[in-house]
Amino acid sequence: MNHYICSHDTCILPKNVDVPIELYKSLQGEYFIGYADNLSFGNNTSAWARLYNPCCSRVNLYVNVWTVTDISEAPYRAQFWFNATPPGTPMDSHFVTPSNTAITPLPKPKIKLQYASNVEGEPYGGIKAFVRRAQPETTLVETENGKLIFPPGGSLLIFLSTPEAPTTSASGRIAFGWWEESIYDTCIV
Repeated sequence: MNHYICSHDTCILPKNVDVPIELYKSLQGEYFIGYADNLSFGNNTSAWARLYNPCCSRVNLYVNVWTVTDISEAPYRAQFWFNATPPGTPMDSHFVTPSNTAITPLPKPKIKLQYASNVEGEPYGGIKAFVRRAQPETTLVETENGKLIFPPGGSLLIFLSTPEAPTTSASGRIAFGWWEESIYDTCIV
């Protein structure tokens, strides 16, 4: 029930503030952004980037946003895999930061942003959840609002290829925004 205090020419209303979950998580030091740059593929190879939740992270991963940008030369396909094992050797991206840089010391993510370029083969295991196709120099972007949730051991993988022009070179970037929430379970190594 709302109560209003009003006099002849003024009315004091109760204040309500809606805080977006992204801002709330950023204020807590639990929101992170990052990207994998200079991904190269084509010439019968692929590239990928993923958010990987290590087995003993003790957090759930909530994907908020992803983008695929700066793809040049050829039409491309982006496959979105849940909990799959990608081909190639994963490298950790160094382009990851908390979105709230006012906290001291800066929070460190438990989620790993990993990538690989010029890999052969396809992801295996997991689920190919959806696929997007785009023309060169077209950005793909989607705000998921945290609805893609991955427990420890899970991952969101974006796998890039040029099936319509397999011998053409391509390069690009994949970026993510996510938050992490602690879970309290027993981790057995």
